Amino acid sequence: MSFATQVTPQIEALAEECSENTRIPKDLYAKYDVKKGLRDLNGQGVRAGLTNISNIVSWEMVDGKKVPCPGRLYYRGININDLVNGFTSENRFGFDETAYLLLFGQLPDKKQLAEFSEMLANQRELPKNFVRDVIMKASSKDMMNTLARAELTLYYYDDNADDISLPNVLRQCTNLISIFPMLAVYSYQAYDYYHNDESLYIHKPVPSLSTAENILSMLRPDQKYTPLEAKVLDTCLVLHMEHGGGNNSTFTTHVVTSSGTDTYATIAAALGSLKGPKHGGANIKVMRMFDDLKENVRDTKDREEVEDYLRKLLHGEAFDHKGLIYGMGHAVYSISDPRAVIFKSFVEKLAKEKGREDDWGLYTMVEDLAPKVIANERHIYKGVSANVDFYSGFVYSMLGLPVELYTPIFACARIVGWSAHRLEELINVDKIIRPAYMNICEEHKYIPLNERP
Repeated sequence: MSFATQVTPQIEALAEECSENTRIPKDLYAKYDVKKGLRDLNGQGVRAGLTNISNIVSWEMVDGKKVPCPGRLYYRGININDLVNGFTSENRFGFDETAYLLLFGQLPDKKQLAEFSEMLANQRELPKNFVRDVIMKASSKDMMNTLARAELTLYYYDDNADDISLPNVLRQCTNLISIFPMLAVYSYQAYDYYHNDESLYIHKPVPSLSTAENILSMLRPDQKYTPLEAKVLDTCLVLHMEHGGGNNSTFTTHVVTSSGTDTYATIAAALGSLKGPKHGGANIKVMRMFDDLKENVRDTKDREEVEDYLRKLLHGEAFDHKGLIYGMGHAVYSISDPRAVIFKSFVEKLAKEKGREDDWGLYTMVEDLAPKVIANERHIYKGVSANVDFYSGFVYSMLGLPVELYTPIFACARIVGWSAHRLEELINVDKIIRPAYMNICEEHKYIPLNERP
C-alpha cells in the first residue's frame, strides 16, 4: 500500500460514472428558478446578508431603469478614489490607514494611526524557530498551500486559539495582518532555495518600514527598492484589501465564521478560495496570455494583428483554448472597474521608470481593442471593461515579484478584508449559514447486491 498520487484507469472509469450520474441538466436551473452560482441570468448576486464594510456600485436608476455607470468602490462609505488620492497626495503609505478604516469603521486621527502602526510593527514576529521548523520543511511549489499550512500551524502556538470573543479574534486578526507578508515571502524563499537551487535569504522585517517596503526588503537579496516601487505596491495592497461581501473568499469567511470555528481555520478556508484561478489567480493568467501574444504576434504594435489574436482567443484557437480574454470583464462592473482605473494611473509611471513603455503600449492597446472584439463576437448582457487583474500582474512583474507570489501578495492585502468580515459576522449574526439546495433525484428502491445487473 502507498499514498496514491496518480490517476489510474480504475479512477478514470469511476470518474466517468460519477459524472454520468451526477450531472444536472442546465435547463432545470431556469425551470426551478435556481440561481446558479448565486447569480441570476443578468449576473445580479443573491443577497445573502448585510454588510457595512464596503460597497460596489456599477449601475444607477435612471427614469425607473437600471443603467450601467462607471464603477465605484467604497470602503466604509468612503470612495476608494478619494482614499487613495488622500494618502498619495500627502506622500504617505496607505496600508495601515486603510486597514484601520476597514476594521474599525472610521478613519484614524494622527494619534490613532501612529498607535495602530506601532502595534502592527510590534506584531511582525513569528514564534521562535517557526521559519526553521515549519516554513523550511516540506516546501511546496504552490505558495498558497504553503501559506495556508503555515497559517494553520500558528493555531498550535496560540494559547487561546479557540476563543472567539471579540477582543481575542481582533488580536488574532491584527497579528495575521502583520505576519502574512513574512509567511508569504519566507515561503517563497524556501521554495526558491529547494526547488530552484538559489541562495537562501531570510531578511527580518524592519519596524520602521511600511508593509509594502517590508515585502520588497524581505524579498530582494540586497533589500533595496525605489520610493516609486514601494508606493505602487502599497497602492496595490490597498486596492486588493476589500471588495464587498459577495466575492468568493469573503463569502467563505462569513460561512466558516458562522459555524463558530477558530480564526486560523476560517482564514485557511479563505486562502483555499483565493487560490482558485477564477478568483485570486486571474492576474497570472493575464501575464501568461500576454506572453503567448508576444510569441504569436509578429508586430505587437500592429492593431490589426493584435485584434486578430484576440479574436482567436475568443474562438479558443490561442493560448489555453478556453475562449477567454483574461483580465477583461467582471461579475459586477461593466463600464469600468475603479481599481483598474486607479492602477492605470500608476502603471504608466512605473513602466517609464522600468523602461517598459512598449509593454505599456501593448496593454493599453489590448484594453481598447478587447471590449470591441468581445462585443462583436459574443452576445453579452452587460458591458465589458478591464478589471483589476488586467494590470496587477504587469505591475507585479515590473516590481520583480516572482509569479509564485502574485496570489500570496493578494492574500497579504485581502487578510484585512477577511478580518473585517469575520468580526462583522461574529458581532451581528448568531446563525450558521445554511443555504438550501433543491433535490431533483427521483426515489429508487434498494436492490440487494446479488440481484443487481
